[in-house]
Amino acid sequence: MRENTDIQGDVLAGFKKDHMQLLFLRFEDQQLARAWLKKLRPLIANTRDVAKFNREFSRARSYSGGDDPKNLNALWYGLGLTFDGLQFLVGRNPLPGVDNNTTDGPLKAFVEGPAKRAQALGDTGQNAPQNWLFGNFGDGRVHAVLTLAADDPQTLRATLGDVRQDLARATIVTVYEQDGATLEGPRRGREHFGFKDGVSEPAIMHLDEPEDIPDPVYEKGHPGTILVKPGEFVVGLRRERPHPLPYPEWAHFGSFQVVRRLAQDVPAWWAGVAQQLAVLKQKKAVPDDATTEWLAARVVGRWRSGTPVAKCPHADMSNNSESSGDNDISFADDLDGKLTPLWSHLRKTNPRDGFVDPRKPDKPVKDTQFNHRRIMRRGIPYGLPFDPSASVLNGPDAPRGLVFVSYQADLYRQFEFIQRDWMNDETFPRPNPNTHNKKVPPGDHPTGADAVAGEETTVSWPGPEGPVPLKFSQFVRTEGAVYAFLPSLPVLDRLAEGQMNTNMVVESKTIFTFNSFDHTDRNMVDSGTVRLVLTEQGQLQIIDSRSNQPLWKAKNADGQEVAAGANAQAVFDNGELFLINPADPSRHLFSSGTENHPNAKLVVQMDGNVVIYDEGKPIWHTGTNTKG
Repeated sequence: MRENTDIQGDVLAGFKKDHMQLLFLRFEDQQLARAWLKKLRPLIANTRDVAKFNREFSRARSYSGGDDPKNLNALWYGLGLTFDGLQFLVGRNPLPGVDNNTTDGPLKAFVEGPAKRAQALGDTGQNAPQNWLFGNFGDGRVHAVLTLAADDPQTLRATLGDVRQDLARATIVTVYEQDGATLEGPRRGREHFGFKDGVSEPAIMHLDEPEDIPDPVYEKGHPGTILVKPGEFVVGLRRERPHPLPYPEWAHFGSFQVVRRLAQDVPAWWAGVAQQLAVLKQKKAVPDDATTEWLAARVVGRWRSGTPVAKCPHADMSNNSESSGDNDISFADDLDGKLTPLWSHLRKTNPRDGFVDPRKPDKPVKDTQFNHRRIMRRGIPYGLPFDPSASVLNGPDAPRGLVFVSYQADLYRQFEFIQRDWMNDETFPRPNPNTHNKKVPPGDHPTGADAVAGEETTVSWPGPEGPVPLKFSQFVRTEGAVYAFLPSLPVLDRLAEGQMNTNMVVESKTIFTFNSFDHTDRNMVDSGTVRLVLTEQGQLQIIDSRSNQPLWKAKNADGQEVAAGANAQAVFDNGELFLINPADPSRHLFSSGTENHPNAKLVVQMDGNVVIYDEGKPIWHTGTNTKG
């Protein structure tokens, strides 16, 4: 992966710059927008160049005793396009198989965007889209997100001048500009509440160096940092689970991007923590010498330095190499959250091995169980730190917060799931099957919403006379949000010419099943012309998307139609499409007969045909071309 020149550089390698500017853009003229993209395209950074620079930068920093090398500077470009932006550039629907009747899922999330999905994301009230600075409706509509990131602020400012001139010549409207910068001095590497940020980021298999052991799970030299398969962040690569994630050809080697401007009310958050500490002391539920810092660490799950409370419960031991700033954390001995609360930000955003499945309450899951939920965060603070003694610009009303940026292959099952089903679900991580995703009375359940970045919530704390309810307001406010897609560099070239391939692609090791545990389509691929469907009876069919009539049905070697029952699985693996009943997985009730082609792809085409390609050559097809 380090040598890849197709994937944009920020997704896997990460720009990791101290200064960043995001420009939210809206196109006005199709031909001028394409010409602008064609001129911009050679400037877009790729994975190989960014990864190489990052390695050289890290090496030079280690030689200098931890100081940033002054002679190594770079400025990187990245470009994301929204659904509307893609449609504007090519003049047609990028996802013809997605409409209002489509079951909710990753592609529908991208089509709708965060403004339409605000209710599910908790963006209501003061967080509602009508209050956003960008990404809402009307003048807030966004077609593209242009990212510039640099080591040197002067270089960034000079480049922005040229960028704005190019935008003006192309009649591209700048809806909003968002700056971001690493906080300086002792706050470096921290967010505005004062805590070290980015500690929990996953490592990437085939990019980051693994441990020197057979079947490594963690990154070398970073205890507890799990290696996640790159397909969780880049479409078309190997994923953690074999569930279907069909995607259009134009999405190959691209990544879905979430951008959110999150305003942080720093003085109110610290005041809120102090108020709840007073409640706990009144109820004699905490030690007499407990401080606001002590409780704040439990709300976050880490001390300011990044030291996990799970490893150092009494004080911030940031100078202790055995306990500071790492991911080597286990909650297996703290399933009830007595040490690190279940509602802490750390556990609400990544439960690790502290999750208890209500169906198997005596068996905690492994810390790798949620690899398929991980996202790659690339955020950066904006605004000056809260320090009223410094200047008015550092006061309580000055704008400050986090430019949240994440990359994932599946908006619905990764970013939205974390936001909806973890952070804002008051029952997680101890879901009760009867109350999951519903409000539960405080006091008789130990969880609540994320007390740092979630909705207003009431949580409970164990006290000598029973649970003590603690109330936390919402201290992080959404002020803008966009879903974009970072296409691969070859796809950007084609988009600049107005070209787009919308055939739907299925990668190897994909399993289709009718029984969906998350109420999303896992039994079909829809190109907008035809659907490849596994029916409830276990039949594999091609259905005409317009007439809803079957065009093809899977048959056995004797030419008879086959049905594998309600638990059937249709599998595409090793170049073969086959149908099985899991009770007898070795028996293929239907087979395309194309096994032993490990690099093959299954393509549901816009012309209605379903084809298996190996190295670009068709080796099997259904013969259902509906366009002659």
